[in-house]
Amino acid sequence: MTCEAFGSMTRRVVARLFVGLVASLGAALGPVTAQEAAQSFPDASKLVTIGGAITEIVYSLGEESRLVARDTTSTFPPEAEDLPDIGYMRALSPEGVLSVGPSAILAMEGSGPVETMDALKASRVSVVTVPEGFDREAILRKIRVVGAALNVESKADALAREVEAELDAAEAEARMQVDGKRVLFVLSMQGGRVMAAGKNTAADGIIRMAGAENAMDGFSGYRQVSAEAVISAAPDVVLMMTRGGPDQLSPDDVLTHPAIATTPAGEAGALVRMDGSYLLGFGPRTAGAVRDLASALTGAETVTD
Repeated sequence: MTCEAFGSMTRRVVARLFVGLVASLGAALGPVTAQEAAQSFPDASKLVTIGGAITEIVYSLGEESRLVARDTTSTFPPEAEDLPDIGYMRALSPEGVLSVGPSAILAMEGSGPVETMDALKASRVSVVTVPEGFDREAILRKIRVVGAALNVESKADALAREVEAELDAAEAEARMQVDGKRVLFVLSMQGGRVMAAGKNTAADGIIRMAGAENAMDGFSGYRQVSAEAVISAAPDVVLMMTRGGPDQLSPDDVLTHPAIATTPAGEAGALVRMDGSYLLGFGPRTAGAVRDLASALTGAETVTD
C-alpha cells in the first residue's frame, strides 16, 4: 500500500469514528451544528436516502432533485413513492442499493443489516449515517446532519429554526391538553400476545412529547408482555399504528383482549390509531403528529387517523 493510499484510508477511518462518536454522544450533548456532525458529500448529485425522516428532510430542504432512489419506509411526501425502491431499511442488499448508481447515500442509524452497510461503506460511494433519536433535539440534529452532508447548511439552519418553533408550540399545547394520561403503545398482538413499547423507542418518545406517560416504562425497546403486566400498567388509552388490509385488528379485537378489557382503556373503549410513519417518523412533520396525538388522546374513544 502506498503512503498516499494509507493516508487516505486513515482519514476515512478517523472520519467514520468521529461521526460514530457524535452519534453516541448526541443525546447527552443536545443539538449539534452541521459542521460538528458531518462533512459534505464530494458529490451528492445522485442521492439515495434510507429512512423516511431523511427523505422528508431532503424534500423539506428543496433538494429532492438529487434523489435517484429511496427505501420502502420513505413514503412521504407522496411523490417520493415515484422513486425506485431499494428495499426495507433493515433488510437491504448492497447490490440493490448500488444498482441505481448512487454517488452518495444518506442512511438512518440502524439501517442494515450490518454486512450491507459495511459493504456500502467499503464501496466508492460516500455514505453518511444520520443519528437516530426520539425527541425534539434528535429531530433538529437530523436536519443539520442532512444539511451538512448536502452542503446546504443555511437551508438546514432555517428549517431547523422553523421546526424547533413548531415543536415548542406543539409540546406546550399538548402538556396543557393531555395532563399525563397513561398510554399503552401496542405494536402487535400476534398469537394473542401483546407486544408493547418500552423506553428508548419512537413510541415512548412521541407519547412523552404529547404530554402523556408511557404505561410500559419498566423496560427498553419493544417486548411481548404478559396480561398481568398490562393490567398492572392500567393504561388510559391504547395507541396503535394504522395498518391497511386484513392484518388490522378491529377495535373489538383490541379492546376485548383479556389483557386490555379490564384496564381503564378497555372499559372506556379508548383506542387511538395513527399512521406509523407520521406518528413515529421523528422528522419535519412531528409537531403535527404531537398535536394530532394530543387531540386524539384527549377525546380518545376509538379514534382512527
